[in-house]
Amino acid sequence: MNRKDIGNIIKTRRKSLNISQQILADLSEVGINTLVAMERGTGNYKIGTLLSVLNTLGLQVKITLKD
Repeated sequence: MNRKDIGNIIKTRRKSLNISQQILADLSEVGINTLVAMERGTGNYKIGTLLSVLNTLGLQVKITLKD
């Protein structure tokens, strides 16, 4: 999964919850520009920022280790 895929998931979930980008940014305690970049699949952001947005949306990350 790449940044574009993650951005699409965030955007789709946000819209399904019927909340604006500004509200999500405020609830997640991230900047609006960071959130917009995330949804577009661009920009560099920390994993903590991503986790904050995902948590606010009721989503989680699953990490699997390769052998």
